[in-house]
Amino acid sequence: MKQYDLIKQMSKKELRIQLFFSQELFFLLAMILSFFLFDSFFDWLNLFRWDLKEIIFFGFLSAVIIVCIEIALMYVTPEKYWDDGGINELIFQNQPISFIFVFTLTVAICEEFLFRGAIQTTFGYLFASILFALAHIRYLKKPVLFFAALVLSFYLGWVYEYTANLIIPIVMHFFIDFLLGLVIRLKK
Repeated sequence: MKQYDLIKQMSKKELRIQLFFSQELFFLLAMILSFFLFDSFFDWLNLFRWDLKEIIFFGFLSAVIIVCIEIALMYVTPEKYWDDGGINELIFQNQPISFIFVFTLTVAICEEFLFRGAIQTTFGYLFASILFALAHIRYLKKPVLFFAALVLSFYLGWVYEYTANLIIPIVMHFFIDFLLGLVIRLKK
């Protein structure tokens, strides 16, 4: 049975539970890896720095530009290139905006804690970026979607390398997912 069919059979509540469960696994893995890979909890805390200019410029504005590019590409390329089998529609359409906000914030935090915080900090930019793209397994059979995930992953990784601040890729990841989730939610 395809992933789409499995998701379509779920109630709204079951879908939400599964979505958050998958992110909890990423978060748990990030915490376990961090426990073994960092010398102390303070080393982990040093990954975070409140810098409003970086947050706005690299986090928010980069996200808006990326979303605009993705939307433009969706209009100039055939729809089949961006079709993930209807899964994103099942996740975001007919959901309250508050759910989209909380879910995309959870995704951004959990995935960036794992891929940038634990993996990239320890194993490097290249490894973490490729692993992040591969973790989006449902895109592997969709070359355009996989390429977009790979490019985004390398950009998130570069921003983390450049700023040395885990808050920035979290903010960027959140706004990209949230804005694209809103596009799907509001699309009729």
